Amino acid sequence: MKNINFLVIALLFCTATWSQEKNKSKAEIEAKVSELLSKMTLEEKVGQMTQITVTIFEDTKKPGYFDAAKLKQGIQDYHIGSILNVPNPGAPTIQRWQETMTAIANEANKTRLKIPVLYGIDAIHGASYTAGATLFPQQIGLAATFNTDLVKRGAEISAYETRASSIPWVFSPDLDFPRNPAWSRMWESFGEDAYLSSKMAVALVDGFEGSNVGSKYSVASCMKHYIGYGSTTTGKDRTPSIIPERILRQYDLTIYQAAIKAGAKSVMVSSGEINGTPVHASKHLITDILKKELGFEGVVVTDWKDIIYLNTRHKVAETKRDAVRIAVLAGIDMSMVPEEFSFYTDLVDLVKKGEVPMSRIDDAVSRILRMKFELNLFQNTVANLKDYPKFGSAEHIEEAYKTAAESITLLKNNQSILPLNKADKILVTGATANSMKYLNGGWSYTWQGENSDTYAADKFTILEAFQNKLGKENVLYTAGADLEEENDAEIQKAVELAKSASKIVLCLGEKNYTETPGDISNIYLSKSQIKLALALAKVNKPIILVLNEGRPRLISDFEDKMSAVVQCYLPGNEGARALVDILYGDVNPSGRLPYNYPRFPNSLEKYNRKYTESISEGEQNNDATYEKSYLPQFEFGTGLSYTTFNYSNLKIDKAEITNSDNVNVSVDVTNAGKRAGKEAVLLYLSDNYASITPEFKSLKRFEKISLAPGETKTVKFTLNQKDLQFVNEDLKWISEKGTFTVQIANQKKDFLLKD
Repeated sequence: MKNINFLVIALLFCTATWSQEKNKSKAEIEAKVSELLSKMTLEEKVGQMTQITVTIFEDTKKPGYFDAAKLKQGIQDYHIGSILNVPNPGAPTIQRWQETMTAIANEANKTRLKIPVLYGIDAIHGASYTAGATLFPQQIGLAATFNTDLVKRGAEISAYETRASSIPWVFSPDLDFPRNPAWSRMWESFGEDAYLSSKMAVALVDGFEGSNVGSKYSVASCMKHYIGYGSTTTGKDRTPSIIPERILRQYDLTIYQAAIKAGAKSVMVSSGEINGTPVHASKHLITDILKKELGFEGVVVTDWKDIIYLNTRHKVAETKRDAVRIAVLAGIDMSMVPEEFSFYTDLVDLVKKGEVPMSRIDDAVSRILRMKFELNLFQNTVANLKDYPKFGSAEHIEEAYKTAAESITLLKNNQSILPLNKADKILVTGATANSMKYLNGGWSYTWQGENSDTYAADKFTILEAFQNKLGKENVLYTAGADLEEENDAEIQKAVELAKSASKIVLCLGEKNYTETPGDISNIYLSKSQIKLALALAKVNKPIILVLNEGRPRLISDFEDKMSAVVQCYLPGNEGARALVDILYGDVNPSGRLPYNYPRFPNSLEKYNRKYTESISEGEQNNDATYEKSYLPQFEFGTGLSYTTFNYSNLKIDKAEITNSDNVNVSVDVTNAGKRAGKEAVLLYLSDNYASITPEFKSLKRFEKISLAPGETKTVKFTLNQKDLQFVNEDLKWISEKGTFTVQIANQKKDFLLKD
């Protein structure tokens, strides 16, 4: 007992000491910020708020290398505080990054106050703009793992390798909350559930920033795109959203709250507009809610050219100068201008003429300087490559492989057609079977990811992973189809090869894309691919459909003819190895869908739909024929295994609670099969009656566990009062008395919330 007391006292002492040191460090940084700010001219302050793309400073005759005069002009004359993006032609080595950052640091050290330049990059699934880096699954795949520990570890590796590239700031995580699955950045999000997104957001922020964001192995994170960006009514990128504030607060805002609480250092603003107001122009959203209500103390940066777009696209500002005034007064701290210096000249003029107060400038610059001090940029901005021996190492690659393996989701497995037998003769075909572009997607080495086959030439495509496992002589292959162009001769070639195969692995999906280039008007898979699938189905051989896609492209025209369906999402450089190991049973699949997979383009309901979106057949009139109102191809949370998990003995510790009680929940999970496996245990809650129409069910907790054959584990969760609440018409979080239902798999229990 004495030993226990001693440990408790020691723990409390260590916690108190750590808290005191943290407060001391914060006070020291604030003092440094105030002192430096007091020395700065208006021009130097506005320069700190200016972010320019690196390619502006390149020598036109030598892409990827600086024109010294241009760099000097940007840093010396315009005092720019930040640079972003990747030099031409894309993805430098860590050695070239070191040279690039050294040139920038040397120029900054020639300025009067020697303020370092803050470099930011879209490192969103690993250090994805650095040659030789470890590339992980894209965010939608991370969500599918339902494993926050795995996601955090991946972020730690990403931070390590990004810092090895001398870059201290990543534009990640993406906290968008997509409401239309056709949206071209669906795959950059964590899917359609706010709770899952919140937990994954915290995992990434924790992994990126660590316990000390100033460490040479940590980076500052940037939440994006605040807010409502993924909710366009058309499903097209950068088009308007209509979102009542009640909805915004109940879902979208909760994801940012979680990331802010985790310590995220910066936020990027949405390029869209909500209810007719561009977010970059909304003082209510940026200053009143984000900075004041949520207490966000970090840097608010625009997205690409979005202040200019207030004038040229949104038409809420008559001139670019007026756009600068509107955005800065709304609360913008840094402008991703990024291709010229108009923001700088306009803002200096606006302040001098009294149209923007110096207090607003000082607030913005203080936030920027604070982040630079927190990142220890005043000590050093260039990596010593000897400190990063694990860059692109086997250890890091193994973590990316494990993450891909836990993300890949088995959606259908009729007659246990999977796992495959290595003695089977396999035909591998389909438009996505033999390219790294479709495994990585956008933001991979370049913006659209079009050069992945060059940069990742040493990695396996799906075809190459099959050949590596079975030997080339045992794998038949033909492309079968192009992503867009129909080719009857190629389809016939695939059909003829299929006749001599015992099973067909059909790899279908999408091109590599992001942002507006990824907009689509038809959410079905392309006609050329559907035609191939239907032709192969007539051969009457088992077909394993493998999907490589950033969003759920509709497959209802032929899904019923597939024996198995495997969703790979965009699994990264190690994805093909992980996929083939799953298909042959060397790895037991454990991913789950982080969204509803629609069956039809006019039926895009979410899993947490309202009851009126899934009216039961018994409620419908008998004088007409009705289509089933809720019938997704695959529902959120779907994910099969090669073993069987049985759920039993669901318990809650209280049948009745008050508005101050927690609810403790437990359930037994048994591996009733013959293979070891991992299972993501999902807890849903339903508020059965409420003054605002309740959701059918809502995810409130999850935990991923590993079970050996025959093993049983008891999984425990605790629900708190916030889990029972919703946002009412007065924009307040409330709970109301009544019955709630807890559901885990096929187990259900009710409890009553009393007055």
